[in-house]
Parts: sequence; C-alpha cells; structure tokens
Amino acid sequence: MRRILLVIGTPLADSYVHALGTAYAEAARSAGAEVRVADLATIRFPHDPADRDDLRVPRDGTRDHLDPVIRDLQDDVAWADHLVFAYPQWWGTYPAALSAYIDRVYTSGFAFRYGRGHVSDPLLAGRTARLVMTMDSPGFWNRLVYRNASETSLARAVLRYCGVQVRGITRLPAVRFSTPERRDAWIAQVARCGAADAVAAAPRTARVEPLGPAEASVPSGSVEASATPGASVTPEASVTPEASAAIRG
Repeated sequence: MRRILLVIGTPLADSYVHALGTAYAEAARSAGAEVRVADLATIRFPHDPADRDDLRVPRDGTRDHLDPVIRDLQDDVAWADHLVFAYPQWWGTYPAALSAYIDRVYTSGFAFRYGRGHVSDPLLAGRTARLVMTMDSPGFWNRLVYRNASETSLARAVLRYCGVQVRGITRLPAVRFSTPERRDAWIAQVARCGAADAVAAAPRTARVEPLGPAEASVPSGSVEASATPGASVTPEASVTPEASAAIRG
C-alpha cells in the first residue's frame, strides 16, 4: 500500500488549496493508498528555533530536545513513500507557514547530513514528491518574471537535496480570475493526480529510513485520511465561492 503524506501549505483554513487537497486525498485513498494530512492551517508548532540545536538531530538519533509536534511531523515524513505539497504562491514563493515547516522539520541529521566538503548525504532517498501550486499570476509571469522560484526552491533546494525525486508539478494560474467551472475542473485534475500517485511505481533509488524502521512506523498525531472516511470536508462544503477566488488560499 502506497503511503502518502499530504502537506497543506497555507495558514488559512477552508481555502481553495484545502479543496484541492481533499480531492487529492480522497482519490488516492479510493485507489488504495494510505494518506496522512499535515494541515498547516491547524497544526501549531514553534516557527522560530530557540537555538541551533532545534535545527539538527545528532548522529545518535536523539530527538528529545525537539518540540513534540516537530517530532510527530518528522515521523510522518519518515513514514511516507510519497510527499505532496499543496500550497498557494505568495510573493513569488510560498507562505511563511510552509517555509517554517521546512526549516523545523527537514532538519540536519533527519532529512540530510552534512558530509565532507560541499557534498551532503540525503537521508530521504527512495521517496517521491508532487507539488500542487495555486497562483494569481498567469503562467508566463511565473516563468519569465519569477523564474519558477517557488517550484525551484521546493523541488531542487529542498527535496532533491534531501534525496526526494519530484515526479510532478501542477501549476494552477490566475485562480482569482477563474470561473467556478474552471476551479471545479482543477479539483478534478488534482484528484486524477491522487489516483495516479496511489498506484505509481516506487523509485529505483534505495529507500533510506532516517529514524530507523521501528520508529518510522509509529503513527503520529496527523490526520489519517485513509482511516477516517468522512473526516475530510468535501470541496463543496469546505470552500465558499469567495474563498475559492481568494488570492491567498
């Protein structure tokens, strides 16, 4: 069974991104995957590290010094085969909530380990990822002016650096100016991505267990979409027309 972690990377609840995430999770679950959801609109964790130790896991794997919520979020990443980031583009990149999640969860000693010289060891190898990004700018503006800064940062500077293979990027442009029919079509498109990801072949790269097999299998406090049918609000109920058209959702 494919294990998927869906990260909702917006601090705003009941947004259009949530509708997309709900559609993805339900389709993936229906196709046989187990899905956990890390909703950054509801999860509370300290965004700012108190010191350098909050950004590293020592070689012995001790994580007692980390906030319990951070440990739970790391457990979810270690558990997953496939990582999905659904988020809105803000200021050409992504919300501070998602940036803080990356800073605090994808720490040295967990997601990667510094090696000799400029080469680091990726500790999340053997996993794949998908990005789903909404934006108000048209696609050409994202390419020519922003130079795909958001996707480049996530796909290359974060995920590839940690050994994760990004297999798909879904860009949904000019959301604020779109029609309800267009937004419904995008929800259906993302649902098809969820169904496809649920049955996709595993990468050829050997899987690395950053926490060890026993600890990585322990369920955390995130939402188990596969185990709680009906817990996810349907897109129609969760998103008002105003929220669907909102620039920051």
